[in-house]
Amino acid sequence: MTKPTHEQILAVCAHFAFDSTITDVQVCGNGHINSTYIVTADSGKRYILQILNTAVFKDPMGVMENIAAVTDHIRAGLLAAGEDAERGTMKVIFTKDGAKGYTDDDGRFWRAYDFVEGTVCRLTVDSAETFGRVGEAFGDFLRRLSDFDASRLVESIPNFHNTKKRYADFLDAVERNASGRAHLVQEEIKFITDRADKCSLIVDALADGSLPLRVTHNDTKLSNILLDEVTNEAVCIIDLDTVMPGSSLYDFGDSIRAGAASAAEDEPDLDKVHFLPEMFKTYARGFIKGTGGDLTPKELSMLPEGGYIITLETGMRFLGDYLNGDVYFHTDYPDHNLVRARTQLKLVAETEGYMEELREFVNGLC
Repeated sequence: MTKPTHEQILAVCAHFAFDSTITDVQVCGNGHINSTYIVTADSGKRYILQILNTAVFKDPMGVMENIAAVTDHIRAGLLAAGEDAERGTMKVIFTKDGAKGYTDDDGRFWRAYDFVEGTVCRLTVDSAETFGRVGEAFGDFLRRLSDFDASRLVESIPNFHNTKKRYADFLDAVERNASGRAHLVQEEIKFITDRADKCSLIVDALADGSLPLRVTHNDTKLSNILLDEVTNEAVCIIDLDTVMPGSSLYDFGDSIRAGAASAAEDEPDLDKVHFLPEMFKTYARGFIKGTGGDLTPKELSMLPEGGYIITLETGMRFLGDYLNGDVYFHTDYPDHNLVRARTQLKLVAETEGYMEELREFVNGLC
């Protein structure tokens, strides 16, 4: 789909209930999924305007219903506690017809939010202290939604962290071998199949009720937290498109997968790729503090499994896409997905050597 022109964006803005007429449009952000703009009204007030990628999110209005319900709940809690409800959560701007989004004549789905002033968004973790703050912010997000009925939400991406289903999809990719590459990655395939029993741990515990179903963010990276530009404290969790029912271990594990690694997920030199147990510990300390005692004993005891399983899941997704012919993840060169898969599997292997230490550490915190 072609990018909208300036005039088309202004025409879309006319459908939203902004406080006055939009006069300025600026491209914003580094996102790979949605297209984001900062629009400014003649009053000086700024808003975020986005095109939601409906190839990824096939039920855009369902996504917006999720976001509106979750942010309304957080806002009510902030108001009740006497905290800053204007900056503490995203605010959906409705259309003039009272809808949570607008579809233009070209089929693009648009949505709008208040711009949270006085904040910045950082892309990389610069220190263990920062990573601990990330953990506390996402733990606090879980705490504020601990009394929200997660079953009210739709799955914006069905089976997103259903590792059991991801493993079945991986086996199917191996069997079909659409790319003809399977003979090149027999060692990696065996590494994953040897750990098949790990793939069902979280899913089965959710199914039998031993892990609680919670509202989870599912994309817990630093760039999805707005930080105060003066104090560097977390202000607001953003990018709520993947908010849906899940396990706290998903959110914990997704952060650990990236933040407790010594290198980028596509680092080709595996000698540079290591699991960093001290970063795990720093994040866990912040995360548990942020949840304010809301995690159950089983959730706490399984935090190391959360990081381990989400990393394994991501590795098998990269390798499965490599076997399928690179049809899902964007790649910059022919073996990009294989490089990504190998970094994740290296992290899994190293994490295994630290599991007892990590369990003892978490138990000590509790």
